[in-house]
Order: sequence, then C-alpha cells, then structure tokens
Amino acid sequence: MKIYTDEELAEILDKEIFRQISMAADSIGVECYVVGGYVRDIFLGRPSSDIDVVVVGSGIQVASELKKILGRKAHLSVFRNFGTAQVKFREQEIEFVGARKESYSHESRKPHVEDGTLEDDQNRRDFTINAMAICLNKERFGELIDPFDGLYDLEDGIIRTPLDPDITFSDDPLRMMRCVRFATQLKFRIDDETFVALERDAYRIKIVSGERIKDELNKIMMTDAPSRGFVDLQRSGLLNLILPELAALDIVETRNGRAHKNNFYHTLEVLDNVCRHSDNLWLRWAALLHDIGKTKSKRWDAAVGWTFHNHNLIGEKMVPVIFRRLALPLDMKMKYVQKLVSLHMRPIAIADEEVTDSAVRRLLSDAGDDIDDLMLLCEADITSKNEVRKKRFLENFRVVREKLTDLKEKDYKRLLQPCIDGNEIMEMFSLKPSREVGELKKFLKEAVLDNRVENEREPLMRLLMEKARGMGLVQRP
Repeated sequence: MKIYTDEELAEILDKEIFRQISMAADSIGVECYVVGGYVRDIFLGRPSSDIDVVVVGSGIQVASELKKILGRKAHLSVFRNFGTAQVKFREQEIEFVGARKESYSHESRKPHVEDGTLEDDQNRRDFTINAMAICLNKERFGELIDPFDGLYDLEDGIIRTPLDPDITFSDDPLRMMRCVRFATQLKFRIDDETFVALERDAYRIKIVSGERIKDELNKIMMTDAPSRGFVDLQRSGLLNLILPELAALDIVETRNGRAHKNNFYHTLEVLDNVCRHSDNLWLRWAALLHDIGKTKSKRWDAAVGWTFHNHNLIGEKMVPVIFRRLALPLDMKMKYVQKLVSLHMRPIAIADEEVTDSAVRRLLSDAGDDIDDLMLLCEADITSKNEVRKKRFLENFRVVREKLTDLKEKDYKRLLQPCIDGNEIMEMFSLKPSREVGELKKFLKEAVLDNRVENEREPLMRLLMEKARGMGLVQRP
C-alpha cells in the first residue's frame, strides 16, 4: 500500500464526478465526504467503482442537486424511509447518506437513528480501515479525516474496531462475520482484543438472518484461500453456531494408538485446492461439504481402524438442511452440490484399483455434464502425505480422464443411454409405470454400461425379451 498526502489525495480525486459532488454540496452549504471502502481501496491500490458519500445534513438534498448538475444521463433513486439516495451515472453508483449516530436494542440489529456529526458517523463504522473519510468540499478538497488511525492499521494489516469491540459486535452481530470476511479478503490479521470480543460475543450471531450470514459466507468462499476465514470462524466459536456440521469435523479420536485425520482441516485443504483451479461458487460449496457426513458415519472397527462408510450418501442428505438454514438456493445449484457430495468417492475408488471401462462408463453416466467438476473435486481431495500413494492415485486419475475423454468424444449420451426407453417397454408389454418397468430399464442400462451388448436396437431387444420371459411378462415359445 502507499501513504498519500492530502495534496496527493486531492489529485487522485480530481475527477469529474468528485468535482461535481463538491459543487453540489457547496451550492447548498453542507459538509460532504467520501467514506468507507472507496477510501480504503485508494490506499490499497484496489479498483472501486461504488462510492459512498456522507453529508453533514441531508444526503438526499445533495444527491438531488448532483442529479441537476449531471442532467438526463444520471438516474436518481430516493429512499426517504432510510434517509438515503443513490445516483447512477455511467458506470458509477454513488450512495448518499446524512451523517448519523445510532443506538441499538439488545434484541435487534435495527438501530435507532438520529442526525449526527461526521464524528458520530465515523464512530458507528465497523472497522478502523472503513472509518476514514476524505473531504470533498472545495476549501478542504482531499483532506483525510482518520480519527482511529485506520491508515496505520492498513499498513500493519490489522482488522480492528473503532470503539469497544464488544459494543460494536453486540450492536450489530453481522459485523462479526464482516470482520472475518475482511480479514480473509485482505489477508489481514484480526487484532487480539477484537478477536477476544468475537469469542465473547459469538452467541449474538443468533439474531442475524441466514440470508445475511450466507452473503458473508459466499464472499469468504470466493476469496483466494477461504480456509483462512473458516479457521477464524472456528477459533472464534462462530462456526459452531452457523455451520455446526462443519465445526463438528474438527476432532481427532485415537483408539489403540490409531487415530483418524482431522477432517475439518482436510476439508479446508480440499477447498483451497479447488479454489486454485475454479471460481465456481457451487463447486467450492461442494468441496466445503464433501465430507460433512463423516461425523455421523464414523465407526471404530478393530480389524481396520476408523471407518466412514457411506459418509458421501449421509452428506448428500445433509446438504438441503444446511442450504435451508443459510437461505441458499434450493434449486439446481443445491442439486449440483448434492450430486458432487454423493459421487465424490467414486473416482477415488476407481483410481484405487484397476481402471476398468465399465467403472468409467458408469461414472460418466451418473455424473453427466458435471463430470469435469467432479474430477476436479476428487483430485483436490487427494491430500495424502504418502507421496508414493499420492503419485499412484494421480497416475490412475490420468487414465480415468483419458477414458472419459474418449467416451465424451464418441457422444457418451448416445452410447450410455439405452436406445429402448421406458415408454417403449410399457407399450411392448402393456404395462403402466411400475416396478417391473423400472427393473427392465435398469437391466438394459446395466448391460450397456458393462458393455455386454452394443447399444443398438436388435441386440438390446433380444436381451430385453429374454429378461421379460424370466419375469413372466411374456410366454415362452
């Protein structure tokens, strides 16, 4: 980051839009400041198009004046209930709000708001690095107001609250999630006193809606290394309140000198591995939840040690519960996550033994168009410290990928889906939708996947008739 003087800040802000905001504020005689993330990102050298402006007076009035200056190309939206306004101009969105002070009740995140000074407004900010303001009035254009030394915290890479962190977090518990999110996004350290308050006040997160928590989690998920955020959530006790299924994986049990790995830290390693190769949010969620069923499936077997049989299937059933709680979408995105959680063991099982054509065909049939994402997840899941075993897995994965590529090039959908479907089976044997129809469809599909018969009408029909006779659906000649 770079430290700028007020004169240098004035040069940085010497843009048409800021000069026009300055003109609008001066024309009605009120103080006006650009605040928050836009100021922070100037010093971090990060691009930012959203501009937050605090007015010591009416933000709506300054926004309306700016609209007059900008003319027809600007769009003004006024939210009188909140005392805010927004001006959209070209690629920029400028939010205006009057300076205010806030007070909270213990049961709600909704504050009681009063008009206030710039100092009041900076006091209510969540973190010191977001509490800096730069004056836009002509006489003081470019002057930095930094009462909490946010600039030093930026320089030191620290997330700290402006006032007592217990008050900051208790007033608006969502700030605890934002604290972890900013630390993860910026790769900053949470100040010790602030972190202790996170631990003390974690229980307050219960009054925050799943939707707001989900928004912060998704922002953590989309960072380069989400593991940083989830470690902080776990250490603070927040994770146990918002995602207890994941928090529960942070345990290692030992019996007769035999221990299983810590599945929490394994999960975070898998998640970071996926993030190096994909920015697909839902693939990242699948990585986070892929072993979520291990706590419920864990068993001790004296012959083989710790086992987690069917943890993938248990995890698949847990996904909708988690998605509902966090107000995540219950549509095809959830189905996609469920599918990957359910199937994530299959490629590894194939790669752990001889890679057969039949196993690969079945895998591709079940995964369908999500096969590449599944393979990426499964390769990320190979975190063994045994380099010989890891090398063998990766080599077998290469063989699996080659066979998958060959099948896809040959139009796998046509190859793997029997050319005789359920409707034709019902018509042939005068059946209604029933167990018998399902059994015949499954029989044909198994035959095709095992490559016991070509996926052509004549050989499939012979096989079908033979099976139907065995089920008593047709008389033997």
